[in-house]
Amino acid sequence: MPIAIGETLPDATFKVMTTDGPSEVTTERLTRGRRIVLFGVPGAFTPTCNNTHLPGFLDNIDAIRAKGIDEVAVIAVNDMFVMDAWAKSSGGHGKITFLADGSATFTRAIGLDVDASGFGMGVRSRRYSLLADDGVVKILNVEEGPGTTERSGADAMMPHL
Repeated sequence: MPIAIGETLPDATFKVMTTDGPSEVTTERLTRGRRIVLFGVPGAFTPTCNNTHLPGFLDNIDAIRAKGIDEVAVIAVNDMFVMDAWAKSSGGHGKITFLADGSATFTRAIGLDVDASGFGMGVRSRRYSLLADDGVVKILNVEEGPGTTERSGADAMMPHL
């Protein structure tokens, strides 16, 4: 069952690439005393993720922060090297935090995993966005299918922040 509004995000550790090399970021460090927007994508560089979902948040990053959001992060079931390459190639490096959930630990814990083996992709994330305030889910938008961002895109999230 997917995580619900009012529930606390589970403890998890994500891999990130920093200027000093590989590092880790915990859910607690991301969320404690902060308002954050997280959005999950099936995969870095995949068509909807790369061409629609991520650009929507990048284009609105200043407006999102102006609404009191401390951080915007994207999560994918990819390794930190792929996420770092995506951050750099998309122009999102330094604007959005790119979190690698390589083994889908967090994605499974929030119940938003999907088996994309039929597409040769293995376990991936459903497409979603959420607002967490001090780790508690306040807004949750989950897409019905993988190829749309109508519910989970920045435009859908902005009016509710």
